[in-house]
Amino acid sequence: MAKYEKNPNALSKLSPEQYRVTQEDGTERPFSNAYWDNHEPGIYVDVVSGEPLFASTDKFDSGSGWPSFTKPIETAHVVENRDTSHGMARTEVRSANGDSHLGHLFPDGPSDKGGMRYCINSASLRFIPLGELEAAGYGGYAKLFKAE
Repeated sequence: MAKYEKNPNALSKLSPEQYRVTQEDGTERPFSNAYWDNHEPGIYVDVVSGEPLFASTDKFDSGSGWPSFTKPIETAHVVENRDTSHGMARTEVRSANGDSHLGHLFPDGPSDKGGMRYCINSASLRFIPLGELEAAGYGGYAKLFKAE
């Protein structure tokens, strides 16, 4: 199994926006980020650690302007924390090993898929297209896209 951790080299290559979002708990603008409208099959990994976080098979259009998912690929890669900033009580979502701020979790997702919405900043993600999973070291996740 691959080992995922906060990678200093990856940190040094982050754009100012990626750094602000992942390291300073920022939020990017809705409808003007890389993946809110991405419909390509593949997985989304932490931009800092590379740990697999979400799959396009669990992505849905929430109308929020951010990528939204019904669940993580592996719950062990996602940490949920209470967030009381900005005068609200919310659930923050972070990557378990990279400790990147990803976004927030809300209980207003599709009811037939568990009712949860992981509202995630594109700036915290790197997208690996289905056709590149094997070459990028994520070949084991190709099974998520095979018809049953």
